[in-house]
Amino acid sequence: MTDVAASSSTRPHAVRLWLLIVAALMFVTLVIGGATRLTGSGLSIVEWKPVTGIVPPLDEAAWRAEFEKYQAIPQYRERNFGMGLFQFKTIYWWEWVHRILARLIGAVFLVPFLWFLWRGAIDPPLRARLLAIFGLGAALGAVGWWMVSSGLAERVSVSQYRLAFHLTLASVIFAAVLWTAQSLAPRAPIAVPRHLRGGAMTLLVLVIVQIYLGALVAGLHAGLVYNSWPLIDGALVPDAARLFFEMPLWRNFFENALTVQFDHRMMAYALWLLALAHAVHVAHRVGGGGALTGALWLAGAVTLQAVLGIVTLLEQAPLALALLHQAMAIAVLTIAVLHAQQLAGAAASHVIEQASRHAALRGQQGAT
Repeated sequence: MTDVAASSSTRPHAVRLWLLIVAALMFVTLVIGGATRLTGSGLSIVEWKPVTGIVPPLDEAAWRAEFEKYQAIPQYRERNFGMGLFQFKTIYWWEWVHRILARLIGAVFLVPFLWFLWRGAIDPPLRARLLAIFGLGAALGAVGWWMVSSGLAERVSVSQYRLAFHLTLASVIFAAVLWTAQSLAPRAPIAVPRHLRGGAMTLLVLVIVQIYLGALVAGLHAGLVYNSWPLIDGALVPDAARLFFEMPLWRNFFENALTVQFDHRMMAYALWLLALAHAVHVAHRVGGGGALTGALWLAGAVTLQAVLGIVTLLEQAPLALALLHQAMAIAVLTIAVLHAQQLAGAAASHVIEQASRHAALRGQQGAT
């Protein structure tokens, strides 16, 4: 990601506040989405009605009609057969809240965006970025239904491929909104070597990759098997015949529960070591200040998330721990975005300051 410098036509404070509100709503929605999956609620609403779906069942007859639709899908027949109407209402409300929050985010983004455009409060480069973010958000809604539809006919849960794509796209949009908001924040320029900015961006990308791998684990329910640590399937590195028995081989990275969980573990180790190394490197090259604070926060958050992941695995993923682990993943992503943007923003501020100096110098030379 790159920063978009605020021109004289952009009103940074108001636009930034609006984007931070959108980001906060997205954070909550991502956490609620995790709860929806963990409670098995994602398939409780079997239709996609972007407008009329806002209204939940209002009487007993409407509730029974929705329940009958759910009873027609494989998940009810094979996993929840005998569920009563009260239990159905519980999973329905989880999914309904998740969907209504997604629609609310769309409205909270679009309405102020149109108002800012009408007032001329957004300059063209920022306008283009925000239009791209809105387009991705609209696509996310379609991807969400594409994901749900995979579990309505032949499966008892959604496709792990579609679940991982849906969550990763949502995470990327969240990161883009938060990054853009922070790029409008006033800050004093700080000197940061280029390789430290590269390290922060690498960590941000790896956090998103780890979220993708975690979604594959969730989609395969791989956290309910191989519940030992540091060994997995009786070894630090499982036997190759167990890791790669699916054909073609690439399917093992998406469909073999052992391989998927092993990949998630290995990425966690790599991310933790790189976050610690980055913090040490920042301390050595920059010393104190905001850059070191961000690096330490990120290293601490990654460490806490790793511990949560281990405990969740050993306890066989109880609801409270699994939900906390997923919420912490979004918190780690938030910190990674803030840290990477701060270092990139420092570079952008330096470039703008240098450009201003050169322009002033050329003006002085022209005057003489």
